[in-house]
Amino acid sequence: MGMFRVAIVAALEREVRSLVREWRVHEQEAGGRRFRFFEKDDVVVVCGGIGAEAARRAAEAVIVLYAPKVVCSVGFAGALDPELRVADIIQPGRVVNAGDGSSVKLNRGEGALVSFGAVASAAQKAKLRASFGAKAVDMEAASVARAAEARGVGLAVVKVISDEFDFSFPAMERFVDRSGRFLEGRFTRFVALRPWLWPRVLRLARNSGRASRALCDWLRKMDAASMANVFSGESVQAANRP
Repeated sequence: MGMFRVAIVAALEREVRSLVREWRVHEQEAGGRRFRFFEKDDVVVVCGGIGAEAARRAAEAVIVLYAPKVVCSVGFAGALDPELRVADIIQPGRVVNAGDGSSVKLNRGEGALVSFGAVASAAQKAKLRASFGAKAVDMEAASVARAAEARGVGLAVVKVISDEFDFSFPAMERFVDRSGRFLEGRFTRFVALRPWLWPRVLRLARNSGRASRALCDWLRKMDAASMANVFSGESVQAANRP
């Protein structure tokens, strides 16, 4: 296996599909679970699943197997700043774990991203903004940060806005299994019987498509050397650890 400078950890393949479509696919086992790794030059991408535990497992697996210089948490985020729009790219300077209030600081970036334990409703977004002063919310970055900290690996976080401040999701937790996989069939059947949800789900699908294209375009412009140079100084600095 060659030298991999940058490891990218996403939740779902659909977030990065157009980026990795023609990359090599290599399946390996780590920690009793199998992962699909997408490889090109000295960049590797792994999609670990939705949620903190899935993100932690994926980050630890890619660090152990590929020994990257930098781990980059990428993917969708919800806007807590009403000025942010779908497809806006953000690079936070701080990542906060909403569960325990711990945070990590990055040497670059602006504002805070808060990692929350569920898909945030519009009301929850308002509370998170008030509690943490964050500009966006995701579910995985804090866990990736903690894995990077434990292994002494550099960290970067790049998120794309997939839902704006006032957008409210249907309750999604029942459609994610213990491995962090999104159960598309179950979700489709649920929505099919509830026509009042159709406009919101169609809007969500359009927004997700726009967000994915914007994220992949941004990542495609940054080759591995550029990423490593930009992010190599971003070792994780723990702050407010309880």
